[in-house]
Amino acid sequence: MLIRPFRDQDREAVVALWQACGLTRPWNDPRKDIDRKLAVQRELFLVGEREGRVIASVMTGYDGHRAWVYYLAVDPAHQGAGLGTQLVHRVEQEMLARGCPKVSLLVRGTNERVLAFYRKLGYAQDESVPLGKRLIPDL
Repeated sequence: MLIRPFRDQDREAVVALWQACGLTRPWNDPRKDIDRKLAVQRELFLVGEREGRVIASVMTGYDGHRAWVYYLAVDPAHQGAGLGTQLVHRVEQEMLARGCPKVSLLVRGTNERVLAFYRKLGYAQDESVPLGKRLIPDL
């Protein structure tokens, strides 16, 4: 798999990938999420490509304190082949190069398969409780 920066022509393939992986929610417009990411640290939005087709993605942000990972997705037909691990390792390398001391991410508590994936890569549950407040509704 070739890991490269997101390109504008990847938009619909990435949205379809996120939908196929169950990452989209009615209250988050994925196209708006893409637009927002492209305005900030565009270089930290990566896709995995094979034979000219987008089969994976990851969106990362770094605020100087820690990095956050979002929208890590691998096409269901390609899951289990180590592609998600490749993306996570790429993100970790990118963050180490920036001097980032910690990578954080959110996983729904009911998603045992994904929790097991991250545990295998050395991620553990933090003792923090995520809080959120929507400032701009996507609906």
